[in-house]
Order: sequence, then C-alpha cells, then structure tokens
Amino acid sequence: MNEITIAVKYDNDNPTVSGRELHDVLGVQTAYKDWFPRMCGYGFVEGRDFNPLKIERVQNEGFRSVSREVTDHQLTIDMAKELCMIQRTEIGKRCREYFRALQIADQRLELAKQQNNRLIETTAVQAKQIEEMKPKATYCDMVLRSAGLMPITTIAKDYGKSAKWLNKWLHEHGIQYKLGKVWLLYQKYADRGYVKSKTFTVLDENGDSIAKPNTQWTQRGRMFIYEQLKKEGILPLIEQDDS
Repeated sequence: MNEITIAVKYDNDNPTVSGRELHDVLGVQTAYKDWFPRMCGYGFVEGRDFNPLKIERVQNEGFRSVSREVTDHQLTIDMAKELCMIQRTEIGKRCREYFRALQIADQRLELAKQQNNRLIETTAVQAKQIEEMKPKATYCDMVLRSAGLMPITTIAKDYGKSAKWLNKWLHEHGIQYKLGKVWLLYQKYADRGYVKSKTFTVLDENGDSIAKPNTQWTQRGRMFIYEQLKKEGILPLIEQDDS
C-alpha cells in the first residue's frame, strides 16, 4: 500500500493543501474544473475554507506538452478532510486519516512551542533572580577572599564613607564606645572575635618612642558590620552599583 504524501503549505501558521493535488491523490475521474465547483455545493465558503490562485500547469496536447495557466485552490485542512469523507472511497479514508494525524502533530508542536515559551520565561525570571542575588554573594565573596585585620578606614571606604562616620554610627547603635582615643566594643560584642587590638610604636614631638594602641577589625567583624548596616538599608558601593 502506497504511502499518502500531500504537500502542506504554512502561511501564518495556517496549514493548507492544494485542491488539485488532493484531487489527483484521491483519483477522482471527474475533471477538476467540474469537480471543485460541485464540492463547493456542500457549503464551503471562499475566504474561509479555501482561496483560489492561478498556477502554471503542463498539459499534454497530442504529441506536445503545453504550459497553461489554470485555477487551483488552497484548502484548509478541515475542508480537505471533509472532501475526503465525501468521496466515500478507501483512498479518501486514508487521506482523511493522514490529515487527522497532521493536525494532531501540529497540535503537539504548538503545545511544545507553548511549553518552550513558558520555559524561556521561567529561565528569564530565574536568571533575573540570580542576578538580583549576585550583589550579596559578590560582597560576601570579597570578604571571604580577604585575610588579616582591617582598619575601620578601609571598611568605611566600602560604603563610600569616612572612618569618623562609621565609628559614630557604630557608637550610636550601641556596638562600641571610646576610651581615651581608642574605640572598644561593648561587652556584648567583645568576645565574638570581631576586633583585635594592635599596638604601634610612633615618635612623639620630642622624638621619643611611644606605644599607641589601635583597634582593627577581623573579616568576621567586617561581615558583622555589613549585616548591621544592611538592616538600616545601607549597602556597600559594590551592591549599590549592581542594583
């Protein structure tokens, strides 16, 4: 049994087939110019079910082939299926099944397109969410990559602020207090490993060496400051730029 093959044309995602090709595959003995108008008597409407068009077709006239312009029609798949049913032949049944399978394949393809579009939208949303999460990860990674102690001046620069501003903010929020010229953490925070005291030797105005204590922050302390400032909506410059 020969396989049914009918070319399908897609215009604006609307599949159509040639009336003349369907006429040939169905093996209709009546000439197409007589058969098609008779089929239209079943209620098919131009512009809804079919559209006429002119084509060049080679016809045999005696011992020579002549190219003539003839009228063809592009039929919707639904019209083509009904024409196949009207023929009441085995080949008509097979053609109808062919078109039914084609419509099912098109429906599955459309469903796959919709699912793919939803997947693309979901991926875009997830990518945006990941992008929005980057700032925190970026700053945390920067802290994690750092080692050693840091002066308050360096941490303040992360926020585009001065050491004076940051020291004042930490004091006003009950985190540190000043003893002489040295900032110390309140007892609540003193034993959490946020700071370490370093002593520097400097020369006084008489050229004598004197010890000068200085409080420096650990990377753990740096993250603590980050978390406290973030609660107040104060972000480091790297996160301000990303947002």
